[in-house]
Amino acid sequence: MRALANLPLPWVRGLGWLLGQVLHLVAARRRRIARTNWALCFPHTTQRQTRQAVRRHFVYFAQAWLDRSWLWEGEPERVRRRITLSGDVQALAGQTPTVLFAPHFVGMDAGWTGLTAHLERRCCGIYAAQLNPDVDRWMAHGRQRFGNPHIVARRQGLKPLVAALRAGEPLYLLPDMDYGARDSVFVPFFGVPAATITSLSRFARLADALVVPIVTRLTPSGYEVMVMPPWQDYPTRDATADTAEMNRRLEAFIATMPEQYYWVHKRFKNRPPGEPGVYGRD
Repeated sequence: MRALANLPLPWVRGLGWLLGQVLHLVAARRRRIARTNWALCFPHTTQRQTRQAVRRHFVYFAQAWLDRSWLWEGEPERVRRRITLSGDVQALAGQTPTVLFAPHFVGMDAGWTGLTAHLERRCCGIYAAQLNPDVDRWMAHGRQRFGNPHIVARRQGLKPLVAALRAGEPLYLLPDMDYGARDSVFVPFFGVPAATITSLSRFARLADALVVPIVTRLTPSGYEVMVMPPWQDYPTRDATADTAEMNRRLEAFIATMPEQYYWVHKRFKNRPPGEPGVYGRD
């Protein structure tokens, strides 16, 4: 990855295209998961369209992974040139408590890097340790190379995160995966009940914070980090309704670049009581 960091971006993306084709061929289990997710969320697409979309997703996934080479090892000015901030960037000015809703698009790491590299404001992120200690050190270092961010281990719980929010540190939150039944509610995601944690609503209420979506798009020249306007009338006193609203708005973001969403995750792993699994036998 350190060697790739110095290559021209088209070369890195070309290698990513090749890696994506290989992964699509050999990673049969993840390919099946992605196709199942796509078919559930876009039931009107044909099998051929689903296969084509999933193949493109694997390419985007691989390109974004190899891009971590220059994101975490490349020259700082090159990184800043390749990542642009657009949209309502002014919403991130000042010290108002702010939760950044960052959905799982393939560019999620570039979104974090772009914010920490371009904003003067210190950001806060949640970190889950990796099983491989060498990979863990590399990823932790890469995610902290700009902006002196405040990183909180997931095992530390809510208290330090709420304190960081109240101190004016925007919290980069990725709550749109199936993290298990605990602390989750079943709300629609493209019309399918999906176990979804209520953390976006909870953090916003606990810190009286704005919710600002951050959507990152992989582009030929790097990444565009799109800062969406703060959500109005959010959160409410109903965490389940807030979480359903989060998924509804996420669907609109996904519709603008569906192949770049993180389909290889078992989004529907946990099912409501009495409903069968959707992924078959692994």
